[in-house]
Amino acid sequence: MPVKYKITLFALAVIFTGCKRELPPSQKINTFYKEVITTEDRKVITPEEAKTYHVDTEYQYEYRTGKSGHYEYNYDVKGVNTKGDSVYGNINVEGKYGAGILISDTLNDIEIKAEWVEFGKLKATDDNGNEYYLKVK
Repeated sequence: MPVKYKITLFALAVIFTGCKRELPPSQKINTFYKEVITTEDRKVITPEEAKTYHVDTEYQYEYRTGKSGHYEYNYDVKGVNTKGDSVYGNINVEGKYGAGILISDTLNDIEIKAEWVEFGKLKATDDNGNEYYLKVK
């Protein structure tokens, strides 16, 4: 292989494998979308979310905010824990995951993380590892 081809290949290799430059924290791009849904999300609608607040009585969600591909939905839910005790509450979900608050006959304000398991059904876990099986009302 001639020397000029070796130099060209070497230059291309250096260009494509060069260091990636990451922006310092103060220059990172701000985003409207949160990376993780928290229980606090369901308590307050931010001014940004209020701009896209939408209610549609044909669907099971209470309301949604956001833009196509990044909607955050709010649902009233009911279900049972692993002991069979009834629970009910309210959650926010974005994509497959969400978080919210459940209330039972014996306990108040159980913070949970939830995940869709099938259409209209979620599996949730609290901070103590207790599991809850929920349906959208």
